[in-house]
Amino acid sequence: MERLAKLIVNYSIGVKKNQEILISGPMESEPLYLEMVREVLRAGGQPVFLPYFSRTEEVFFEEAKEHQLKYKSPYKKFFYENLDGLIMIMADSNTRMLSNVDSGKIAKASAATTEVREIFMERSAKKELAWCGLIYPTASMAQEASMSLSEYEDFVYSAVMADKRDPISEWKKVKKKQQGMVNRLNKVSDLEFHGPDTDLRMSVKGRLWVNCYGDHNMPDGEVFSCPVENSVNGTIRFTYPGIYMGKEVEDIRLEFSKGKIVKAKAAKGEDLLKSLIAIDEGAKRIGEVAIGTNHNIKKFTKKILFDEKLGGTIHMAVGSSYPETKGKNRSAIHWDMIKDMKKNAEIIADGETVYRNGRWFG
Repeated sequence: MERLAKLIVNYSIGVKKNQEILISGPMESEPLYLEMVREVLRAGGQPVFLPYFSRTEEVFFEEAKEHQLKYKSPYKKFFYENLDGLIMIMADSNTRMLSNVDSGKIAKASAATTEVREIFMERSAKKELAWCGLIYPTASMAQEASMSLSEYEDFVYSAVMADKRDPISEWKKVKKKQQGMVNRLNKVSDLEFHGPDTDLRMSVKGRLWVNCYGDHNMPDGEVFSCPVENSVNGTIRFTYPGIYMGKEVEDIRLEFSKGKIVKAKAAKGEDLLKSLIAIDEGAKRIGEVAIGTNHNIKKFTKKILFDEKLGGTIHMAVGSSYPETKGKNRSAIHWDMIKDMKKNAEIIADGETVYRNGRWFG
């Protein structure tokens, strides 16, 4: 935990003297939370404390009326407009807490965050707001990942490379390796994704690819961009469950025409899938396309922070684009969906195969 806290504060966030850094996390994360406070203070920063009880969301969705679901907090907006950094610790005590919440309620609450999300993404793209999300391992999350708590702790600290003597140097190696992928992809105009139940084409001309090496998420290990908004055509099947606020949507199949979802199906949770893509026009389009590169993450754990980085996968998000990619899609949501690419799958860039069966060789 000490190594992880030093990594986040000194590398991911890069805290400087007198910067105001909000530290958010549930009570279950207290040991790691306190290490973050300690390291922010040692770096000369000003920690802003936001610990909370893990069942807060449960009570909110049980009791919230229409006007409360749609409420746009000026205080949250102030935080996102003025803070220098955010450290967001996740430590679920019950991963199924929101499983039976009405999908319409979740959609309305998500729509209410549109303005705050846009402020966050714009300031992040301009390097005005440093942030990092990370996991404190709990028994509930270990159970969800089909591991003992000890196994899950080892998994978490290995994925972020806090088990290494010098995690910062390890993440710098990741940065260097992935930059080659980014340099190649930034020259590409057209991408094709082929695999089981998948034949998808898009243009990424004029869009920028971003190298993710631990500066925002921990663990990290991906390169991402976004398609030209009206260019996506074809079909894709996401082989892993899509999880939104603790609710699972299984076997997601999407069909696109001229950039827009024209057909959406799921074996389980189809009502949530259709509610979310109906939130606004932007939710019907892909806002992110990415390749996972972290081969230290070896299994799906039902936690997107890890799963979207899985080596041998791709993921795409419906909803908002990240401004640093030069994407223009805007939405109340950004929902990642993951596809295994390790068998009978490839990515073709401008007619040339650059990725096959989970490995990049472009």
